[in-house]
Formats: sequence, structure tokens, C-alpha cells
Amino acid sequence: ACAPFRRLHLCHHNLEKMGTEKIDNTHKLLAEVCYAAKEEGESLRSQHGQHKGTNNESQLCTVLARSFADIGDIVRGRDLFLGNTYESARRKQLDDKLKEIFKKIHDDVTRGNKGKTNGKVPENYYREDGPNYYKLREDWWEANRKDVWKAITCDAWGNTYFRATCGDNENTTIRTPSRCRCNDNQVPTYFDYVPQYLRWFEEWA
Repeated sequence: ACAPFRRLHLCHHNLEKMGTEKIDNTHKLLAEVCYAAKEEGESLRSQHGQHKGTNNESQLCTVLARSFADIGDIVRGRDLFLGNTYESARRKQLDDKLKEIFKKIHDDVTRGNKGKTNGKVPENYYREDGPNYYKLREDWWEANRKDVWKAITCDAWGNTYFRATCGDNENTTIRTPSRCRCNDNQVPTYFDYVPQYLRWFEEWA
């Protein structure tokens, strides 16, 4: 799938520049990911008026949800974007950094003193997870996606998501009251669980 223009300029430069020697736990990684999300949200909001003028179906919350999902794919090692030779090398460098960071988190989690994860003892559940750490990365995203959504929507005042997705009962769900957020900080989108190539096809359409 051909990446949309929005993905070509995704604001994740701080992730590319982060030093793996300093990012040695989940909290520090979350801070870096949230900062990247906040920068991306501000960038999209500043450009939204111009692009909305030529595409009435484009709503800020939807655009934010697409970038939120792309950030999730980067974190989980699923990003399909290659770009030119230079961009491809940078993408590999970023994924290598994330692998190194998740190795540190993996080593910490599998020491056996962190309780249980997904109903399984971590040292057993994640034992064969290296060297890409896909299971751990998936669980990390699931645990932290609310905070990343709050970061990317930080500057989205007065905007509501296009569908009624707030709430656990499908018969009583409502639209986001403001800032593309539900009142209980529930993430109103599941774009991050839709395969990236399908999202891109839909975005181009």
C-alpha cells in the first residue's frame, strides 16, 4: 500500500533521536511516545483548516486517529512505511532502538517479581518473545494507548469524533463531548487494531 502524505511527515523525530542508554524502563518510553504524539497532534491541527477546505469529509478527530494508529504500528513493530533509501534506513534505525528498549523492559518484566501479565506468569509468557518482542510491544501499547490518545488530542479543543463510540453499551454510546475524548478517557477509536494497509486504502479513498 502507498503511504498517505500524512504518514510521510509523521512527527516522530524525538523517537529517532532518543538515546537507548537513557530509556531503560516503560515510563521513560511512554514519555517519549507521548511527546511524539503531542507534536503530531499539534502539527495536524495547524494544517487541518487548509486540508479540510478541499475535503469536507476530513474531520480532525479522524485524522488524529489515523496518526495515532500509525504511532501504534511503529511501537509494535508493524509499520509498513519504507520511503526512499534514506527514510528506510531511519525507519530501521528507529525499530532497532525500540527493540533495544523493549529488551530492557523484557529483562525487567521476566525477573518474576512483577506479578502476572495477561493471566500468565511473565517469565513464561514472554520467554520466547525475543528478538522482536512482539508480544511485549503489543501488551505495552494496549496498556498505554489511553495516555498516547490523550497526548495526541491535547490541542484538539472543540472537536468531536465522527461516530458515537463512547461507552460500553452499543445502544447508549455517545459521541465525544470535546477534544475527541470520551468523559472517562476511553479511546474512541479502534483504528490501531485495523491493519495499516487497510487504513491507508480507506484514507486514499
